Amino acid sequence: MAKAPPAEQLRLLELQALDSRLNQLRRQAATARANPAIAELGSQLDGTDSALVHTQTALLDLERELTRSEDDVQSVVSRLERDQKRLDSGTGSPKDLTALQSEVVSLTKRRSDLEDVELDIMERVETAREANQAAQQLKEDAQERLSAIEASRDAELATIDTEAGTVQAQRGELAATFDAGLLALYEKTLARRGVGAARLFHGTSEGSGMQMSPGDLADLRKAAEDDIVFCPDSGAILVRSAEWGN
Repeated sequence: MAKAPPAEQLRLLELQALDSRLNQLRRQAATARANPAIAELGSQLDGTDSALVHTQTALLDLERELTRSEDDVQSVVSRLERDQKRLDSGTGSPKDLTALQSEVVSLTKRRSDLEDVELDIMERVETAREANQAAQQLKEDAQERLSAIEASRDAELATIDTEAGTVQAQRGELAATFDAGLLALYEKTLARRGVGAARLFHGTSEGSGMQMSPGDLADLRKAAEDDIVFCPDSGAILVRSAEWGN
């Protein structure tokens, strides 16, 4: 059976406290990195990207349609102005002027119809622009919320890393004061069981949180003070204090 002075076994609890804190910090870091709000906002941001692309595409299509409509109107206006000048000049035969007058009337009606179409498209463009601006605002809002949560996460991780560095340094200094054999046994137990050492207090193993059976306690009473004993449930080194069996 491995042995170590009781005082050295008791100091293992200090080492375990540091290892427990490091493990707690690792869990906190993992929880911070896995923040579900970040994934949720990332998904929302993807959705706003898709919506923005849709509204931008619709707006560009309508703007192109408006340009074509404006060109159609301008073409009719130019032709109408040309015919009106010819008509106003009175140049030509009565038959030609009558035909020209008829064309002016037709072009005037055509211009009115095209301007109505143009106005309708302009209204649709305005609506599309508003929809595009709203989609852009939704994206910016989602990005702002995501950035804020990510900044908070990064700050939390930085704080955790700082503390972990301090605790790790303390752990290294403390570990260096132990006998190599005892330290190796502790670290092997820690790696296999998750807990390297635990106090036995009033018959309860703090490694398992369970009250030990009368038979296990009887076996422990037979062990020498410098014997290294283990928790039958958690497998951790059991550190016995003066009141361990009371």
